[in-house]
Amino acid sequence: MKIIIDRQRIFARHGVLPQEREVGAYFEVSAEIDTPHNPNLVTDELKDTISYADVAHIIKEEMNQPSQLLEHVAWRMARRILKDFSAAQRVRVRVMKENPPMGIECKGAGVEITQERD
Repeated sequence: MKIIIDRQRIFARHGVLPQEREVGAYFEVSAEIDTPHNPNLVTDELKDTISYADVAHIIKEEMNQPSQLLEHVAWRMARRILKDFSAAQRVRVRVMKENPPMGIECKGAGVEITQERD
């Protein structure tokens, strides 16, 4: 089973250039969490699953910590999700910066990372 957050939009201050961190930008973050534990399918209880509201909260907290590289931000999110949710076996996080200052026109640029439980 997968728990999914699709394109959570957040204003944050990430970037290599000081101006990027000062001005900030909008980012879209997506996360997919694989979990083999599915008792919630039978119990219909929130306590038996990974709450996507809790995952969205982790994403927001980690996005509020400025970093130069989106790779680092995505890695922090993935590691924290694995740490906070014992049922999570694998996490894929995608962080996309809207309208990045690269001298070209595009909807976004970003990174995707996959982490698995050790």
